[in-house]
Amino acid sequence: MIEKTFSAEGALGKAIPGFQPRQPQLDMAHAAHEAIQKQSQLVVEAGTGTGKTFAYLVPALLSGKKVIISTGSKNLQEQLFHRDLPLMVDALGYFGSVALLKGRANYLCLDRLSRQMVEVHSIQVENDSLSQLIKVRDWSSSTKSGDLGECEDIAEDSPIIPTITSTNDNCLGKECPSYTDCFVLKARKRAMDADVVVVNHHLFLADLAIKETGFGELIPEAEVFIFDEAHQIPDIASQYFGQTVSSRMIHELAKDIEIGYRTEAKDMKQLSKVAEQLVQTAMDLRLNLGDAGFRGNWREAVNSPSISRAISRLNESLDFALEVLKIALGRSQILDAAFERATTIANRIERVCDVSITGYSYWYETTNRHFALHITPLSVADKFYEQIELKQGAWIFTSATLAVNGNFDHFSARLGLKPTKQFSLPSPFDYQNQARLCVPRYLPEPNSPGLANKLVQLLAPVIEHNNGRCFFLCTSHSMMRELAEGFREILSIPVLMQGETTKQKTLAEFMELGNALLVATGAFWEGIDVRGDALSCVIIDKLPFTAPDDPLLKARIEDCRLKGGDPFSDVQIPDAVITLKQGVGRLIRDKKDRGALILCDNRMVTRDYGGVFLSSLPPIPRTRDLNIITDFLTVERTQD
Repeated sequence: MIEKTFSAEGALGKAIPGFQPRQPQLDMAHAAHEAIQKQSQLVVEAGTGTGKTFAYLVPALLSGKKVIISTGSKNLQEQLFHRDLPLMVDALGYFGSVALLKGRANYLCLDRLSRQMVEVHSIQVENDSLSQLIKVRDWSSSTKSGDLGECEDIAEDSPIIPTITSTNDNCLGKECPSYTDCFVLKARKRAMDADVVVVNHHLFLADLAIKETGFGELIPEAEVFIFDEAHQIPDIASQYFGQTVSSRMIHELAKDIEIGYRTEAKDMKQLSKVAEQLVQTAMDLRLNLGDAGFRGNWREAVNSPSISRAISRLNESLDFALEVLKIALGRSQILDAAFERATTIANRIERVCDVSITGYSYWYETTNRHFALHITPLSVADKFYEQIELKQGAWIFTSATLAVNGNFDHFSARLGLKPTKQFSLPSPFDYQNQARLCVPRYLPEPNSPGLANKLVQLLAPVIEHNNGRCFFLCTSHSMMRELAEGFREILSIPVLMQGETTKQKTLAEFMELGNALLVATGAFWEGIDVRGDALSCVIIDKLPFTAPDDPLLKARIEDCRLKGGDPFSDVQIPDAVITLKQGVGRLIRDKKDRGALILCDNRMVTRDYGGVFLSSLPPIPRTRDLNIITDFLTVERTQD
């Protein structure tokens, strides 16, 4: 059946114009079919262009079993649900039902919207916020899904979104006046009833960690679990098998207490004082944690006298909040829920401050206005495998980047997997003719002073000659900013920088301009698909080793040492290889693409481990001469 479906005369040949059978795609489809039949584990690295989506969708739909498909991003989740699944459903004549399920932060909460509408009339707010709320209210009367991603009148990063969506902590559940119309409830009901459910890794793992209440009943019913962009799972799992408490949680609690006071308990002025104290003591702790954009060791920080005092004051404000909220119990649903949340936050702070428990990393991170305190398990392998054993069924993991030098041990060990099969499928692209890879001569040493300036001088002629159409992917925000500033001073073409507007707007502007350089970091290393002549050069500043002071990395290094391993070769190199493969994967996205890859790190050729990186990349012809790259790009432009 699989063979016939993937033939030129079969279901896919009839449904997709110009469909050509591809052996790697067929191999993966057979392996997925076998894993589903035998309820086993499968790990497949499928190079870009293999057609892995159809390779797992066809056997999954033909199996007639309940299927959960988890993706790494909302973009892929929507593409899968709105484009790929309908195509396969039609092609195969599939009669089952399919559903899309996102985390609750994506769905409008009708109760919180109505409370915000009351709130904006009682205090001074910006006109922009009021107009956005009115647009959302108008849209709410016509939407069936309540998915705010479908509301075109507000930006995806609009500051009003957290105020009109719910969290696990502030959801009123059955006590909510809008419970029967709840969009989250409806989405989950559709998912419960569906045969195929498309989720994302964050939601799936939140459920495994029993954080998304109400979704937990869904997953045990499934018999097939498929993870696309599976390379992301180990790090996301680490977040959900640990614990976090953040100033955002405290600010949201304070805001709800203030709303409760202004709308339903106007005689309790102490509530307003409670809200004020919570925000103030959270802000005091944030200031004591130092600079923004920092990740630090919480075990060490909590022993600092100033931080210890700030924690004590925050605990006192939570105790005061609980006393006042206890008096208000029964008067308001929002205040009743606030009492529960204040209790949870107080318990989490107590847990986070008990740094004596072994087997966990304790760390914190800061932004301009907020902080988050985290406890992360050193390893998630045991906990993740426990879930696999508990749920049984077929577990299929796929991504374009899972293997390190052809070996899957790094990925499988991090999740405790025992796959029956694990293999790589080559990309169908002709890298020998479509691409060139250059590690230029005369490169400055990584981390040397003035590195950004030297790279600007070295590479500006290549970028100018190529008329932009280039991604410069950086391993840090500081390098990104320095490079953007340097290139803006000497290039005649537009220079865009990640973070100056939303990711989607930045990418749209890059495509529209057609001659731009985009300097970016993490968010553009993966999940970006620019085909054709809009992108023909990708430059990477250096090998993407995680910063040695990163607390998650420190935790994994500690775990590796405890098990007698070598942290550099067992943890740091494999992580960097997989990240580099993601960045390299931005260049050739189609059989007609042509372009050059420039890696600005001498260690690729001067260190022994450079061979591990090179042998993990696609078979692209290599050079150290930038003139050869310029010539190659000249031919590419002539062919345009």
